[in-house]
Amino acid sequence: MKMLFQYNWQVRDEWMEWCKQLPPEELLRERTGGAGTILYTLFHIADVEYSWLRGVQGKPDVQVAYEAYKTLEKVKELSDAWRPELRDFIESWSDERESESVKVAWDDEVYTKGELLRHVIAHEIHHMGQLSVWARELGITPVSANVIGRSKK
Repeated sequence: MKMLFQYNWQVRDEWMEWCKQLPPEELLRERTGGAGTILYTLFHIADVEYSWLRGVQGKPDVQVAYEAYKTLEKVKELSDAWRPELRDFIESWSDERESESVKVAWDDEVYTKGELLRHVIAHEIHHMGQLSVWARELGITPVSANVIGRSKK
């Protein structure tokens, strides 16, 4: 699981870099499918990851308003600011915690910690696929989703 979080962070950073070639109006343009806009998708990915992983740790959720982060630079800063805390948690993960139960404040269900970590991984990969579709609609080659060879980067 640790490797997939590292993969997601690397691909997210590559998407942030990819976005620099687009004018701000393209990042904010409403699109069909997904989370609506390219910029909001990147914000949403980071926000959901941070919320769920804080929840898994028994920490309170931190509410941030997208309206305060409507530039690529601000979304990147937010993602980067949250990453050290999340990296520390992921790096300390052990399989013994896999089946521990957890309940987060915004959901009535009880989940296992491993289930929620896998949800966060899959959530980001899902949205990266949507970004790839939008990139192709713009006629621009998307960021590679290939896992092979990334450990050498």
